[in-house]
Amino acid sequence: MPLKLNYFDANSGVVKLLMQIEQHLAESGIDKKLIELIKMRASQLNQCAYCLDMHSKDARLQGETEQRLYTLSAWRQTDFFNEPEQAVLAWTEALTQITHSAEVDAIRETMQVYFSDCQIVDITLAICNINSWNRFVAGFGANVGSYSPGQYQ
Repeated sequence: MPLKLNYFDANSGVVKLLMQIEQHLAESGIDKKLIELIKMRASQLNQCAYCLDMHSKDARLQGETEQRLYTLSAWRQTDFFNEPEQAVLAWTEALTQITHSAEVDAIRETMQVYFSDCQIVDITLAICNINSWNRFVAGFGANVGSYSPGQYQ
């Protein structure tokens, strides 16, 4: 899908805000591979090809394995993801798909086993931010395949 509206040029202030969130997340202490898994899983759910291309490249740059990237959409059927990662992937799915149920409470309680409240807020912010990026691409397009690994890091 080609770029249909250059939102970087149209409103650089908005893009700057999203990039400031990315900077905060990079400095948050949350494992960078985990952040990339969040971005990949949300982008899979949102069918954002540009973001999948970008974050698969950045995940590999962080040392993520091909096997885990290939099976991420079926993470529940593998032993490739540890319990904290599974909790984060479930949280990502619940918040990306806006699940309103007791299931969200159970997932949050599982998150609290592995992460501090501050970390959960940062992880939630990562989920929110990638969903924002996915929606910019869905609305305005992007040149899929044009991203170079680490371009925005």
